[in-house]
Amino acid sequence: MNRPVFLVPLLVALSAAPSARAAANTDPDWPCIQRKVPELSIAQVWNGSEIPESAKEWGKDPRLSDLAAELTKRSNAIENVRQQISDYASALPKDQVNERLEQLFMAVFDRLNMERGQIISGIARYAGKQRDLASDIRKKAAEIDKMHAASDSDPTELARHDQQLAWETRIFEERVQSLTYVCEVPTLIEQRLYSLSKIINESMLKE
Repeated sequence: MNRPVFLVPLLVALSAAPSARAAANTDPDWPCIQRKVPELSIAQVWNGSEIPESAKEWGKDPRLSDLAAELTKRSNAIENVRQQISDYASALPKDQVNERLEQLFMAVFDRLNMERGQIISGIARYAGKQRDLASDIRKKAAEIDKMHAASDSDPTELARHDQQLAWETRIFEERVQSLTYVCEVPTLIEQRLYSLSKIINESMLKE
């Protein structure tokens, strides 16, 4: 008997995936096309003057912390964000505007950098489970291939194994699709952080 048709593209896909990623990443276990950057730096997203150490104390201001939480929500449209930052800066005494906006930047940077790091860790764990699942599918596919080649295989039992493998393959493929979407999230976070950084910097008073 011949190997079931669906096994051929499956085994090709499972064996080809790691090499396809190798060109983009130095981490062979990283499953995304996007390059793996575990943590962002301030210099990557901030074009203003050097952020002082005092800006890291943003957590002492509940109002600022609440605003940062609102700004970092991806459901919050950028135009709305721009207005929120403008309103916040306008309500401050002029001699506090730049200091508070620097703290606001650090607040959104810390929040989004942490969120992004958690997602990257989650992707790594997800990819580990995918590798285990792929290995299990390969083993089962090889066993079923032997059963198809044997002349004394029970057709009913063989059909059951084929159906089970087809189901597991479908789950694997759905997880691949989900991973493709999740891999885009760190980049979306970077883009939002850069947008927030730019708006905050533009809102600062120039000497």
